[in-house]
Amino acid sequence: MKNILVPLDLKAETERVLEEARLVAAARGAKLWLLHVAAPNPDFVGYEAGPQYIRDLRADTLKEEHAQLHAMAAELTGQGLETQVLLVMGSTSETILREADRIGADLIVMGTHGRRGLAKAFLGSTSDDVLRANRYPVLIIPTHLEP
Repeated sequence: MKNILVPLDLKAETERVLEEARLVAAARGAKLWLLHVAAPNPDFVGYEAGPQYIRDLRADTLKEEHAQLHAMAAELTGQGLETQVLLVMGSTSETILREADRIGADLIVMGTHGRRGLAKAFLGSTSDDVLRANRYPVLIIPTHLEP
C-alpha cells in the first residue's frame, strides 16, 4: 500500500478521520494525500459583473482552507509520515474519485456523518457515492459517534 487518499470536509470531525488515516499509513508505510474538495465557484465569480466582495470572500475562504490542510500535513509530517495536500474545486464525489485515479490510490479513508431519513434523501451521502463507484477499497469512519 503506497497511497492513501483522505478526503476531508474541514469540520470538527476531521480530527477523527485523520487519526484513523494516520494509523493505517504508519502501519503500512503509505503516503497520505489530504484532499479537500471546495465548492465550485458561482457562475458570476469569474466575471467583472460579479460583486467584488463575493470574489474576495471566496478567495479568503480558499486561502483559509489551504492553510488548514497545510497545518494538518505539517503535523503528520512531524510524526514521520509523508503527506501531500490537495485543494480541488468541483463536485465532491466525482472529484474524490478523479483524484483517487490520478494518484493511484490504494485506499480511501473518509468520514461519514451518519445522516438518515430525509436528511440523507435530500443531502445525499458522499461516502455512499464513493462506495457505490466500487473502484477502491474504502475505510469509512463514523464521525457522528463518540470515540
